[in-house]
Amino acid sequence: MPTILTSNVNNTFIDELPADLNEVNTPRQVEKACYSFVQPAIPSNPTLIHVSHEMATELGLEETESPEFLHVVTGKLNLPNSRPYAMCYGGHQFGHWAGQLGDGRAINIGEIEFNSNRWALQLKGSGRTPYSRGADGNAVLRSSIREYLCSEAMHHLGVPTTRALSLALSGDQVMRDVLYNGNPAEEKGAIVCRVAPSFIRFGNFEIFTSRGDHESLKTLVDYTIRHFYSELGSPSKETYIAFFREVMLRTKKMLLDWQRVGFVHGVMNTDNLSILGLTIDYGPYGWLESYEPDWTPNITDAEHRRYRYENQPSIGLWNLTQLANALFPLIKEAAPLEAVLEEYRSGFPVEYLEMMLSKLGIFTTNNNDQALIKELQVLMMVSQIDMTLFFRQLNSFDLEKSGEFILTITSTSYLTAEEFKPYQDRWEKWLRLYSNRLSVETLTTEERIRRMNRINPKYVLRNYMAQLAIDDADKGNYKLIDELYKLLKNPYDEQPEMEKWFVKRPDWAKDKVGSSMLSCSS
Repeated sequence: MPTILTSNVNNTFIDELPADLNEVNTPRQVEKACYSFVQPAIPSNPTLIHVSHEMATELGLEETESPEFLHVVTGKLNLPNSRPYAMCYGGHQFGHWAGQLGDGRAINIGEIEFNSNRWALQLKGSGRTPYSRGADGNAVLRSSIREYLCSEAMHHLGVPTTRALSLALSGDQVMRDVLYNGNPAEEKGAIVCRVAPSFIRFGNFEIFTSRGDHESLKTLVDYTIRHFYSELGSPSKETYIAFFREVMLRTKKMLLDWQRVGFVHGVMNTDNLSILGLTIDYGPYGWLESYEPDWTPNITDAEHRRYRYENQPSIGLWNLTQLANALFPLIKEAAPLEAVLEEYRSGFPVEYLEMMLSKLGIFTTNNNDQALIKELQVLMMVSQIDMTLFFRQLNSFDLEKSGEFILTITSTSYLTAEEFKPYQDRWEKWLRLYSNRLSVETLTTEERIRRMNRINPKYVLRNYMAQLAIDDADKGNYKLIDELYKLLKNPYDEQPEMEKWFVKRPDWAKDKVGSSMLSCSS
């Protein structure tokens, strides 16, 4: 075992919070406890597919090719001086209280302290827990590849996120019904070792309030503040209010980043919202390609589209309201919680406008900016503009030749040239307005382009790209996983050798399973 693991393993979560006294691993209601001890299932023939060496360095791990490393990240071997556990939490799913949920296919294996940072390690797909509710607790290769690549890609995009350390095959077969249509089939089982300072969610607090267990609620809130918001001070009503506000600010920042890069989470239930403002639980996610504000990648949400792209900011507020309800027993006063929610409600549109203007290379505001952005969004929607391509290629916009940029816009549309024609005059008018607006900015052209290129990514993990890697991996070829991993480590750089990925979604991917709509099946 690498020495760093032995010397730096920490157990604050299990040392400082109440445990489930029943250690039998069977589905059940777990009360007055933050977690249940559980051993990961031992995989039959684990094989390491890929390691994030950057994340390994963050953890102080050097021997990632050792058998010990493989056994730790697949559940065969426990970290020294630690006991694996699954967390207890509840949640609102699609707007309705679902009661107890918990880590149904994730097992926390311990905490590592290194370079003054603490990281919790969690295995996703490592077997049943008391929260599995009859499911097998496993994960399949396709969903594991998507989580592994996306969590690291989001980090490099500058979006707050959980991370991934490793991706491995378990050697076992897992039965899944990919589209929930009555056609289950066996798939390769896999395990992702994911990493975060903490995996605590809104739902961890909700479950205690729903049961009237205010003692456990206070214990968990105090623990969270002590370890992750220590600057707020000792427990008190004022500290709890400040804590809620900090969670609000982090959540708002995360959601602004989602909107900036065109990311759609797909399952914004309260059990999928991190108390640290991190993107967590990569299930049926996706990026906008054709600019469709009404789009969600989740087939479970296809009818009501609750978690569609344009609704994510509103859902963020809704989820924060549920967190406020969960914290109310400690504060016993609604007004300060409502004030924090109002700060989100009034502040988000202002910051959203600033973010959208920055994508256009505009870093001041005037009274006409709202109309400029609104017209752009309508035009992008009706003319089916690829969001990533359009904003990245704005760096080539020339104020002196604004009319010529229409050709670039046409190239980013999913419409045919004939279908695009009805919108051309309207686009040309918008380009003139945009040119006039840029002309009053004080930045040099070079500085404007430099700033835009740090805001508008050139490369994102489009679903079809992930699906190509999945198709290859099913055949035992993992080269594309590595290629995409390296590509997405530098999403704002030109990377001329990777230009083949700076293209519109291919026609074959529009309706292909895994490249358009996805399910929560993992």
